[in-house]
Amino acid sequence: MEEENEELSVEPDDLKPRPASKLAPRGIETFTVCRQADESGVSGTGVIIEGVQYATGQVVLHWLTPFPKGSVAIFESLAEFKKVHVNPHPGNKTIITWSDGRQEEF
Repeated sequence: MEEENEELSVEPDDLKPRPASKLAPRGIETFTVCRQADESGVSGTGVIIEGVQYATGQVVLHWLTPFPKGSVAIFESLAEFKKVHVNPHPGNKTIITWSDGRQEEF
């Protein structure tokens, strides 16, 4: 295997996440999860999760409760997360808001 002679850049602008590379065609997308109600009384209302969806479809969530650090969870897909934490609780009136402004309401 030939070694590449190209020097890698470590400049901040060159390291920012970008969509549409050959290795990550979808790029990285970020979102928040807001609950307008809390049927379980555990997570509270308002923005309760910060999330990242990777090009592979995997999702990493940062639950903002319990304060001050919350917790982190990993799901194989957004659909798997919704199946467990969104769809069974329609009374929460959940809103997922993506960094580009689009929203999904449940």
